[in-house]
Amino acid sequence: MDYRIFPPEDILETTVSRLPLSKSVAARVLILNALTPGAPAVSPQALPGCADIDVLRAALTVRQGSVHAGHSGTALRFLTAYYAATEGIDILLTGSERLCERPIAPLVDALRSLGADIAYEDREGFAPLRIRGHRLAGGRVTLDTRSSSQFASALCMVAPGMEHGLDIDLGGQIPSLPYLKMTLAMLQARGIDAHTHGYTVIVPSGTLAQVEPEAERDWSSAAFWYAIAAASAGWITLQGLTPSKLQGDAVLADIGPRFGVLTDYEDSDACLSATPDIFSRMDMDMSDYPDLVPPLAVVSCLVGLPFTFTGVANLRLKESDRLKALADNLLRLGIVTETGSDSFGWEGERVPVTRMPEIDPCGDHRIAMAFAAAALFIPGIVIRNAEVSDKSYPGFWDDMRDAGFTLADPADPMPQPADAE
Repeated sequence: MDYRIFPPEDILETTVSRLPLSKSVAARVLILNALTPGAPAVSPQALPGCADIDVLRAALTVRQGSVHAGHSGTALRFLTAYYAATEGIDILLTGSERLCERPIAPLVDALRSLGADIAYEDREGFAPLRIRGHRLAGGRVTLDTRSSSQFASALCMVAPGMEHGLDIDLGGQIPSLPYLKMTLAMLQARGIDAHTHGYTVIVPSGTLAQVEPEAERDWSSAAFWYAIAAASAGWITLQGLTPSKLQGDAVLADIGPRFGVLTDYEDSDACLSATPDIFSRMDMDMSDYPDLVPPLAVVSCLVGLPFTFTGVANLRLKESDRLKALADNLLRLGIVTETGSDSFGWEGERVPVTRMPEIDPCGDHRIAMAFAAAALFIPGIVIRNAEVSDKSYPGFWDDMRDAGFTLADPADPMPQPADAE
């Protein structure tokens, strides 16, 4: 579905009630619960109702046959480790065309070195994978996490079931460290002394204890509302969003003033308000917060805030090449960005725009939602294939409507201003 988006007629003041639970937390809850003896099924109320989690939840019930992970890189990586380390599994694990272009070799190499039975069904280094599971001995493994920190999290979660536990040598780098810390904290909550020592992750063998599943509202999804708050100079209440014990993207509350958003907490809600005192520029290492790059890049351009983001090389390997998708779509807004091998930025350069922009999210949920804020500056902007948001935030466009935005069919005539009296 395509939407032509018009901003609210009045100053924006809204409460967002459908902010999803954290997809990152929920994915780990599902895997850890599946590995915990006697654990009951995770209640749907503890999970976000999004495509990635639906795929993972269904896949964990399958032991023989074929599993399609859709567009979910999280499901592909976590299931690869889970299936490889689980007795009695015989699975062909595949996914969408784009998913089968995303690298999986570092995780497969590590698992094979531990004795896993994994074969490539097509191209070396990429899904589909034929996985026949059995208990792994564990020990020590070297892992390349440059393309995804989820390789390390996937191994950590199955490590307690290995005979000797697991020491993971990360080769001198720990990208997206908050996500690895999330995994280790959730293992610790289940009685496993998982920790880091320098650039080595140590997870001893042991039995996972049953715990009440964690449930936090998703700070990665909140980022799109931070962008809308900054672009609108309005007031937004994010229902149920609290300071996070697990999510690195909660850094938004600290960095919001740089691009014009203040955060206050009332009861169990985050209340966003605009401030005109934005920074003169925003330079950040985003290696720990890759999911924030699309909304922060878009809103920085909208509010006239030059920026340079570093630590972004692996964004080329997401649901889209996010750096290219950002650059191409920002250019449709007349914004000329600069892309380096590990950087993305804007120094204020603009070019004229001669037609109403149409945003192509390139099949990427975060690109589609990041550009929604542009409607506040360009009423009538079109977002193509907006349904891709279902991957992580199915209620996003409904929340936009509730906030006063109009989502029209692009085929309908553009509304004309009323004649002056």
